[in-house]
Amino acid sequence: MQWTKLSEKNVYGNRWFQVNLADIELPDGRRLDHFLIRQRPVSVATAVNADNEVLMLWRHRFITDSWGWELAAGVVEDGESPEAAAAREMEEETGWRPGPLHHLLTVEPSNGLSDARHHLYYSREATYIGHPEDDFESTRRSWVPLARVPALIAQGRVPAANMAAGLLMLRHLCLG
Repeated sequence: MQWTKLSEKNVYGNRWFQVNLADIELPDGRRLDHFLIRQRPVSVATAVNADNEVLMLWRHRFITDSWGWELAAGVVEDGESPEAAAAREMEEETGWRPGPLHHLLTVEPSNGLSDARHHLYYSREATYIGHPEDDFESTRRSWVPLARVPALIAQGRVPAANMAAGLLMLRHLCLG
């Protein structure tokens, strides 16, 4: 059973996202208006060291007023590949430059409302290049044992679904 988009028009937009209104036809012939958010892709990166620890940031998110562990992430700029964006974000937010990046997974965190795609990458090596110029993202960066990931997620200390999925996949790859 597939929904059919008959038309779509922009209602609001800025550099970060577009809010559109779509005219949708349901399989039974009924029609409905459906708001959707068109977003730029996001890239995420981390590194896993020889001790099977993952590089993470402790952050506050004002929208949900919550604290949690995250991986370095940001918008893919125009003309930039998702992999290059992931490397740039990791360096900017953590002060660590990743070695060769490997694609971990791509997720659609809210595909009933948004077309956002998050591309997650990891490296098995990283070089510390110095403290980030700006601490507005996070003032706490830590190497967290991958073995602790399931407990952190269960405790609500990794609230973002894309981060939880990536960390569980990474734990599976590195620890079996």
